[in-house]
Order: sequence, then structure tokens, then C-alpha cells
Amino acid sequence: MSATPRKKAVVLISGGGTNLQAFIDASQRRELDFELAMVVSNRSQAGGLTRAEDAGIDTRCLPSKGISDRAAYDRSLATELDRLAPDLIILAGFMRILSAPFVSRYAGRILNIHPSLLPLYPGLHTHARALAAGDREHGCTVHFVTEELDGGPPILQGRVAIEPGDDPETLAARVLQVEHQIYPRAANLFASGRIVYRDGQCLLDNKVLSKPLRYPDSL
Repeated sequence: MSATPRKKAVVLISGGGTNLQAFIDASQRRELDFELAMVVSNRSQAGGLTRAEDAGIDTRCLPSKGISDRAAYDRSLATELDRLAPDLIILAGFMRILSAPFVSRYAGRILNIHPSLLPLYPGLHTHARALAAGDREHGCTVHFVTEELDGGPPILQGRVAIEPGDDPETLAARVLQVEHQIYPRAANLFASGRIVYRDGQCLLDNKVLSKPLRYPDSL
């Protein structure tokens, strides 16, 4: 009997790729339940491309600069992805809002990580907003991507305490460390089939996940 083929993931990046590096490190430690099949960037100078090349991962660059038609760019991106037929698309600092047709095409297969405890603080400047609100804790959320910006069903959250004297930069640095911990774990839940997206909801072991899992408590 032949072994079941490992699922394939494509990682989309725009910058230095620190979350990508967390996946690469986990893969090299044999902690991923899927293959990092390709890394795609919309910026030719993205440092994450070098990280991927150094790790022996196939890379592609589809420059978005000067392309004002978001849907046209996403069609080109989809053509590239469809050659590989990925089981999972991982957004790791991909600084573009995906068009509705693209999200619909890959519904239930796109993950993103957002630097807040969603549904708190969708969008930008999350660390400054948490500090301005006087929150006692902050964190990050892995979620399925839907057409609503940062509005897809959450999967896994990691939390950090907000400390006296924190500013947006110090808080962001601690949250980023947690991102590196939880993102590969959430992707593994998907690759293993334990987490699925169905009818606009996240299911864990075929039961609706009423609230996101917490790291490390729930894992």
C-alpha cells in the first residue's frame, strides 16, 4: 500500500519573511505535516525569497508594482498557483488585499495571521490601538481568509501580557514571537484534517469551533 501524499502549501509573502522562516525552521525539524512547495512574492526584493531559496524551496516573483487592476493581478497569481494545485495557501506578510473572486476560488484553503486578538482591531496599527484602549493583553490570531478583511473564522490565538512601559514597537516584537509559534501549529491542524472551513465556520474534529483555540492551553 502506497503512503498518502503529503499536502502541498504555497506561502505568499511581500517582505522579509520572518513568519516564513518559522515554517522553514519547523519543516527542517520535521514538525510540519505538509510540504512547503513554493514561495511567491509580489516584490522582487523581498527578503523572504532568499530565505526560501536558501532552504531549497521553489520560488516565484509576480511583481504587483504598477498594476492597478487588483482582479487582473489575482488572475495571474491564480494561474501560477493552479500549476501546483496547492492544498493550502499561507499568507505570511503578503501586503495585498485579495479580490473576492480569488478568495472564492480557494475558499477554505487560505490562512492568514493577524496581530490582534480578533475580532478586536482588524486592519492596521493594532499594537497602538491595544495600548490606547488600555488593554491588559494583546496577541495574534490565525484565521481562515474570507472576503471580509480580517473577518474569517478564527482558528488559534496566542496571547501576551501588556507590560508597563510598552510601546507599539516592544509590543509588536513580543507578539511576533508568538506568531512564529502558533502559525505552523494552526497550519498543521489544517493539513491533518482536524480543522476545516465549512459554511462560513471553522470546524475542529467535525464540531463547530465556538471560540478560537488558545496556545499553549488548547494544544
